Amino acid sequence: MLSPPLHVVGGTAAPACDRPLSDRPAPAFTVAENLCTVLSNDWVNPEYKHLVLKAPPIALTARPGQFFHLACPPSGTDSPYLRRPMSLYRVDPAQGHVEFLYKVQGAGTRGLAFLNPGDTLDAVGPVGVGFDLPADCRHVLLLARGVGLATLAPLADYAIRQGAAVTAVLSARSPALVMSEAYLREVGARVHTVTDDEQTSDIVHVESLIRDLHAREPFDLLTTCGSNRLLLLLQRLSDDLHVPGQVALEQHMGCALGMCYGCVKPFRKAPGATVLTYKRVCWDGPVFDLQETV
Repeated sequence: MLSPPLHVVGGTAAPACDRPLSDRPAPAFTVAENLCTVLSNDWVNPEYKHLVLKAPPIALTARPGQFFHLACPPSGTDSPYLRRPMSLYRVDPAQGHVEFLYKVQGAGTRGLAFLNPGDTLDAVGPVGVGFDLPADCRHVLLLARGVGLATLAPLADYAIRQGAAVTAVLSARSPALVMSEAYLREVGARVHTVTDDEQTSDIVHVESLIRDLHAREPFDLLTTCGSNRLLLLLQRLSDDLHVPGQVALEQHMGCALGMCYGCVKPFRKAPGATVLTYKRVCWDGPVFDLQETV
């Protein structure tokens, strides 16, 4: 039996006001328990599925970098106890759709994989602090690997609509596992792919590629998700090139509303600082300043 709809309206993340992502406080946001109808749930390659939902109006206010907390259904012997956080892949307010791109690898996502058109999925959200484009941003870099590609995809569409150019560097084990390439090209992003199989995804090559792209048309914002190795690379490049950056973090969560402190991680108190503090990924993030991330 479903619980009554949850509505948290106008919650403000006061503890995040000192975060160096920007000088503004974390924005107020609206969260609801959205009962969504499955429209499609198709495989896009041997490991990932693309889930499209018909969603209520509050869910359609989701911004790039925010996520939903999904009540994944049981499947076989799996019976997930906690919800699973899932980054927004696309939102289409005109059609009333929200979309997710997910890797089938655990009890929660195995349950999602069995959803069929017409089924109902309980999705709490949109939750969290998303990406923040700098004023007069002209060129954004998206650097992602694996499921991190899903998290950065909506940022490309949003940035281009704001008048910025977007360059995406997509990393994967093989060309067959590169995702979102067609979608990113469709919204107007310039796309470069690097893969393990083609021996182009090593850090030396990726760094050389990014430095070359920056020399041709300087970046105003560096963003990443999905790989600690790529995060460390962008932290170094951000410092060397004097370009701000943001990272969307992935983390196991309990409530996803900042109350249980189950997703706390250490962060630098300020970019470059050695003193650490602790923040909740669900409430103070999941998007953080590149240089405060440990």
